[in-house]
Amino acid sequence: MNRENKKRKYDKKYFRTHPCTDSFTCKICGWPVVSAGAGSRHRNHCPNCLHSIHLDNEPGDRSSDCRGRMEPIGVWVRKNGEWAIIHRCRSCGKIVSNRIAADDNPMKLMALSMRPFGSHMISPEDIRTMTSSMEGRI
Repeated sequence: MNRENKKRKYDKKYFRTHPCTDSFTCKICGWPVVSAGAGSRHRNHCPNCLHSIHLDNEPGDRSSDCRGRMEPIGVWVRKNGEWAIIHRCRSCGKIVSNRIAADDNPMKLMALSMRPFGSHMISPEDIRTMTSSMEGRI
């Protein structure tokens, strides 16, 4: 084992300062995931189905014992306008936020962002009111 691989294996904060360029196969959809095209130094979810695996307790430490499937449950927009996916672990329930990547499936992202509007929790009248208020008509 060379020095870099040893450092990678034993240093809990290795991936905070080094890019994670490992390729993997998505455990949910079977998509081959590579870091090229992500537009980021850290690839942590499948660009096809947007699922992830619970690997970190803190960003980049790879020390989680859970290893549960992280399901995308929503999106939010950061102050700088960048989108992030909200993931929830199906095993332990932990909720985390991950930046979207340049090669993420845009239709899945849009469907995820529109999910609240398709639920029965928000009535069509509430949607019309919110839309009108965003357009400045109220």
